[in-house]
Order: sequence, then structure tokens, then C-alpha cells
Amino acid sequence: MAPAQTFDMTGKLALVTGGGTGLGRQFAITLARAGATVILGARRVEPLQETATAIRERGGTAHCIALDVADAAAVHAAFKAIDDIGALDVIVNNAGSAVAGSLLDFTDEDWDRLMDVNVKGAWHVARAAVKQMIARGRGGAIINVASVLGSAVQKGTGNYPASKAALLHLTRTMAVEWARYGVRVNALAPGYFRTEMSDGYVSSEGGKAMMQRMPMRRLGEPTELDGALLLLASQASSYMTGSVIAVDGGLSLPMI
Repeated sequence: MAPAQTFDMTGKLALVTGGGTGLGRQFAITLARAGATVILGARRVEPLQETATAIRERGGTAHCIALDVADAAAVHAAFKAIDDIGALDVIVNNAGSAVAGSLLDFTDEDWDRLMDVNVKGAWHVARAAVKQMIARGRGGAIINVASVLGSAVQKGTGNYPASKAALLHLTRTMAVEWARYGVRVNALAPGYFRTEMSDGYVSSEGGKAMMQRMPMRRLGEPTELDGALLLLASQASSYMTGSVIAVDGGLSLPMI
């Protein structure tokens, strides 16, 4: 296949959780630009509608559904609505939560909410999607959005690194169990990108020190994840499963 055809998503249906803001918004726009019909899911519907409008203005097709990934009943209801739209080909498990602070200061509620969204939520969505794929006799691609903090630690980030490490290992387990159904499961591990979520940290003293340790000495732009996303979503990665792609400006490289 020609390179353009390899990454072509025409005729594919993709679900992006947390698709209204930040990296999720960019993921949705990128998939739509490549030809996919995109379903945007999140708890807050208004940002989804804004992203859907941006996609439609570019000539793409987008749908919005209310979706709290941490709530199994809400995920079940959302997938009933998705059934009416079509058969999913791609899942981007992007919905995530972060709570800064010392582990000593973390509350049980902080811990549970973050784990429920970042780990259990990804499992809820992937499980529902794969059941649909199996029932319809078709495979698909699942992309779990993890973090470089899944393989490294940073003080002051609470249990966020633990949740992303769990997501990376969950990705590998999904890959092993679901390959027989033609489902590929891979992960993206972004570093620090220019989004609303990162703005506060990178302007702090700790953030500035981190930037000095980063080989490329700058934040990533959300568009710099487009290539890795399309690789994992398209047939370009037809022989990849259980892989983790770090896109982080070299931040996770071991250095002496």
C-alpha cells in the first residue's frame, strides 16, 4: 500500500474518550482529518460539542455522547448509543485524571477517583468495545493513553505514576488476551505537551527545572502526537500489539 493509504482511516469509526479538550481534542481532529467518523465521549458534553463543531467545519463527521468512564452503568448506556451509530474500529482511551500532592496528604477519595478513571475506566471502555467487536466478528485497535510517568516517577504527583504504570501493564494483558479476536492493543506514553492541564506545572519552579533536564528543552505541541496516533490507529501497525510508544522529547531517556 502507498504511504497515504496505509494511514487512511476512511470508513472507520473511532471513539475518543475525553475528546473535548487537550490531547483528546487533537486526537479526535487528527482521526477525522484522516477520514474516520469520530465519536467524542466525556462527562462534560459542552466541550465535546465544540470539538465536534471544529471537526464538522473541516468537513468531517463527529458525534457526542455523555460518558463517565469510571461508572460501569454509564459506559454500558453509552455503548448502547454507540451501537446505533455503527461498529467501532478504534478506541482511544484518553480520559484521565490527575491529583497533585504528596502521598502522605492524599485522601482515600483522591486515590480512588484517580484509579477509577485512569485504570478502571480504561478497562470499562475497552471491555465494552471488545465485546462489541467479538459480537460483530471484527477486530479493531485500542490505544491506551498512558504517560512517561508510567515508567518513571516524579515527586508531588501522588498516585498518578502508579495509575499509568498499571495502565501500561493492563495494555499488555489486553494485548495477550484479545489478539485471538483480531484486536490490537497498544499504548501512547506522552511526555509534557502544551495543554491547559500542563500549563500550571511547567510554569512552576519544578516545571522549569524539568525542562532543563529534557534533551529537547521544550514542551511538545499536541500536533506532534499525530503521527504516533495514526500509526497505532491504522493498518500501518497491523503487526503491533502490546507496544508502548513514548513521545516525550527524550524526557524518559536514562542519563548520567
